[in-house]
Parts: sequence; structure tokens; C-alpha cells
Amino acid sequence: MDSGLYAAYTGVLARTQALDTAANNLANANTNGFRAQRDYFRGVLASFSPETVEKGSMNEAVNRFGILGGTSLDLSQGTLQPTGNPLDLALQGNGFFQGSTSHGVRLTRDGSFQRGTDGTLTTLQGEPVLSASGAAITVPTGNISVSADGTVSVSTDAGSAIAGKVGIMSYASSDLQAEGTNRFMAVEGAKQIASTATVQQGSLEGANQDAVHGTMQLMMLQRQAEMMQKALSVFSNDLDKTASEELGRV
Repeated sequence: MDSGLYAAYTGVLARTQALDTAANNLANANTNGFRAQRDYFRGVLASFSPETVEKGSMNEAVNRFGILGGTSLDLSQGTLQPTGNPLDLALQGNGFFQGSTSHGVRLTRDGSFQRGTDGTLTTLQGEPVLSASGAAITVPTGNISVSADGTVSVSTDAGSAIAGKVGIMSYASSDLQAEGTNRFMAVEGAKQIASTATVQQGSLEGANQDAVHGTMQLMMLQRQAEMMQKALSVFSNDLDKTASEELGRV
């Protein structure tokens, strides 16, 4: 009975954590460049080698009741939405834009950029968008054109010139840490991987979380959590009954 009580409690805890993740994903379904978090679970026995069992780590894991897990960042592609704004840029494929912030270089898929008062290409927060070499990009007044590889060209009455090239960085999901809704940082020791992303001018990428499926997932998790809570209540009541009967006999 104790085993069942602990199992039910662990189930409630796991479903509660999954509910938090699903609710956050759904809340950001309309956030440009948002990357959803996905829950994963794995069995204890699949996670331990004979060496770790001998050291006692297996007992600790079993006492925490059998299931280990967490969340991972989903880097799948979001839907591209045309805007007609020449400074709106979207990425098709793996990769991130990079911007200079007060906390260092940060990554984003939100390409809703603007031209600052000094001509610098910035994010909506006024942070400089960095080039492939890590420098700010100055965009002169004129007709702006951005090619698929991120090269920014400006045409004026005097002719056309290249203003710079938007930098695109790519990392494995395990090397990224989310900051807020659509900003990420590379963890210490992260290694860049080859990017296959191309730039689409005049578009923005939406979240990779569909609102309909997100709502269905949230409802399913709520039902699962309710079932676990009922099971926990049953085991708890049985435990109270057994304790009162045995104590009465003593």
C-alpha cells in the first residue's frame, strides 16, 4: 500500500509539472519565434549501468519512485507569416539571429527588426542585431533588400551598397537555455553546428506550438492529473483507516 501511495504521489507531481509546461506553450502560441518545451520521461532501469547500481545510486532513484525526466527544447520549424515589412526577417531551417544585450550575446528566431535612430539594425527592444562577425549592422536610408544568406543591401539614388550580413548561429537544443519567451543563450562550452537556415525577407516566423493541439494536450493532462489525484486520495484514505485500526489495537 505504501508503494501505491508513493506511485500515485509521483504521478501527481509529474502531471503537475507537465501541466505547467503545456500551459506555458499554449500561452505563447502567438509569440513570434517561440520554441515550445516538450516533456520527456524515462524509466530508472534504462538510466543506470551496473556500476551505478553498485554505488547505491539505483536505490536513491527507486526511492524517488521510478521515473526520471524533464523538458527539452523543441527546435522544429514554425509557420512563416508574410508581413510586407522589409525589416521583418524569418528563418527557414535551423539557426538563430544573434543580438547584443546588456547580458551578452543572445539568440532569437524573432526577426521583427527595426532601424534605430543612428541607422543601426536592432530588435524591437533596441538591441543591435549582430553580423556574422559579431559586429553591429548600420543600415543607410534607402530601399532595403535582404538575400537568402542574410546579406543586407541598400539602394539609393547614388547606387546600391552592401550594409552587412546578418549572422545566423546554430546549436543543438541541449546546448541552449531559454530566457523569457523567445530569447535563448548558449550554455558554457556549447559548440556551434552547421546552419541550414535561409532568410526570408518580409515575413515573421510564428511559434512552433499550434494552439489547437496545445489546448487538446492541456485538457488531456488535466484529466490525467485528476485521475492521479483520485488514486492518491484512495491510497491516503486506506492508509488512514489502517493506521487508526492498528493504533486502536495497540
